[in-house]
Amino acid sequence: MKNFTPFRFECAENEEDVSCSFLLDIDDDIISEYESMFASREEEGFEGNGYDWEAIAVVYLNECAPELIPLLDFDSEAGMFCVYGEEEPLTRFAEGFSEVAKDRDRLADLFSRAECI
Repeated sequence: MKNFTPFRFECAENEEDVSCSFLLDIDDDIISEYESMFASREEEGFEGNGYDWEAIAVVYLNECAPELIPLLDFDSEAGMFCVYGEEEPLTRFAEGFSEVAKDRDRLADLFSRAECI
């Protein structure tokens, strides 16, 4: 499995199928690493929590991978970003989105169009 640091990719098999999740724990390291980006829109309600990462992911999906939208679901919360789905489409999302997260300019560009959830 590819390394998606700082994200995690996990799959669990049950009797019916395999369910996978792409996760980001919102800890002190993540908060400090991306603090300036989220602070730029703090007055709009952005804090850098899991919902804010979801808002960026929605922009990414709409602009870069709209074919994946019906195949993925979100279950984020304040302390964690979470998107889940079947392994193949989720892997495609994870590969693209984790690359965006490494490119600060591209991430900030997507964030500029994110709507606070």
